[in-house]
Amino acid sequence: MASVTLHIQSPPLNHDVVSLPRNHFPVVTFKTTFFGSSLTANGKPLSLRKTFRTQPVITSSSSSSSTHTFDVVIIGAGIIGLTIARQFLIGSDLSVAVVDKDVPCSGATGAGQGYLWMVHKEPESDTWDLTMRSYKLWQMFAENVRTQGLDPLQELGWKRTGSLLVGRTAEEAATLKKKVKRLSEAGLRAEYLTSDALRLKEPELEVGKDGGAAFLPDDCQLDAQRAVAFIQKANRHFSTKGRYAEFFHDPVTSLLRSDSSSEVEGVRTSKNTLYSKKAVIVAAGCWSGSLAHDLFRESNILLNVPVKPRKGHLVVLENFSAFRLDHGLMEMGYVDHLHDSLDHKSSHSVKVEEGQALSVSMTATMDTMGNLVLGSSRQFTGYSTRVDESIINHIWKRAGEFFPKLKELPLGDFTLDRKVRIGLRPYMPDGKPVIGPVPGLMNVIIATGHEGGGLSMALGTAEMVADMVLGNPGTVDMAAFALQGRCC
Repeated sequence: MASVTLHIQSPPLNHDVVSLPRNHFPVVTFKTTFFGSSLTANGKPLSLRKTFRTQPVITSSSSSSSTHTFDVVIIGAGIIGLTIARQFLIGSDLSVAVVDKDVPCSGATGAGQGYLWMVHKEPESDTWDLTMRSYKLWQMFAENVRTQGLDPLQELGWKRTGSLLVGRTAEEAATLKKKVKRLSEAGLRAEYLTSDALRLKEPELEVGKDGGAAFLPDDCQLDAQRAVAFIQKANRHFSTKGRYAEFFHDPVTSLLRSDSSSEVEGVRTSKNTLYSKKAVIVAAGCWSGSLAHDLFRESNILLNVPVKPRKGHLVVLENFSAFRLDHGLMEMGYVDHLHDSLDHKSSHSVKVEEGQALSVSMTATMDTMGNLVLGSSRQFTGYSTRVDESIINHIWKRAGEFFPKLKELPLGDFTLDRKVRIGLRPYMPDGKPVIGPVPGLMNVIIATGHEGGGLSMALGTAEMVADMVLGNPGTVDMAAFALQGRCC
């Protein structure tokens, strides 16, 4: 492999509105293995005792375009791309390159709430097995961090808060009771809370006398940016062995095709040529569809991955002190909004000015810094990441219907302590991600379409992709997420 030089970039913190934020992480010292004290690679224990700074860009040692060869090239440095890289690094001896037009965590994951909840999931759904597998892997991940003598709260922003899916009507309460039964039968700890019992859990929450909640005490949340930084630093341990490299601010411009077989041999970026001996993996979130279309445009393969950007706003009130939350909360309407399509809108949807349909449902979490994070909105507006104050007002008004104390606090009072996160979720019309090879090109794999569940499904997705490339038997049915029959 050609020599590469690691350049460190540390842009200043932005204390204003955050829209697809470029990350800024402090120096972190690792003195641990990545996934527990028993982690090995090729039979040898791994340890991370180096001090790294984030925001690397790896370029060639000269100013001209350089050529590098890896076993696997991953397009996309979000939570999906980085966890796929991690899976290859700790589960095989393959070398991996991650390439991105931006920097890690600059997409949907970095703008999300960071919850790992099962309370709104449905057993027997197409994504249940994948979500459950990922859920268990995240639990193992946090436990192994703890086993090493580290604090998952500090390293990952990890909190076992439990989650509450709340309803305000007798009809919603009846639905929640049935949901608790199904979740319990699926092996999760779940219980139904009456309005009175719910008030004991969250005194500031008001659902009325007919309301209630499904409660999953084992559900967790984490800080997505901390988790990504932890994973990225662990991946970077392998760069000293020549097995890992990152190419950021370096968009992919074309595929490299073999003259003899027409197979994909790698990618060309704006600055580099990256050859791949095993696989090219497209994990570029909502950009995966347009990217795949552009990359295959000059080939004889007509590929249309119907993933679309689904814009979301979150409101972050820093150092919020009016009240505190001890659990993660979500209203029943969130489930309806999650499955809204381009043509169908749930009864909770509202209209905004341009004729666009906007779905707003209450979600509320309190992060490790004491910030109140409120959401969430869903709308199809293309790739726009512009902040819409009318949507912020909708979110605030909806939250006030569940937390009466917020009605006493004008949103304008939080101007100096307010941030807005905007992300573009990768939406698939059938509600499940695409994870599998491009028809006719087994060495090109697409991994996208997780919508708002990229974080919660990341580790299972990474395991599945690695199993495909390595030829391992999978723990999740791969056929359920294949691209075949879902694109044209």
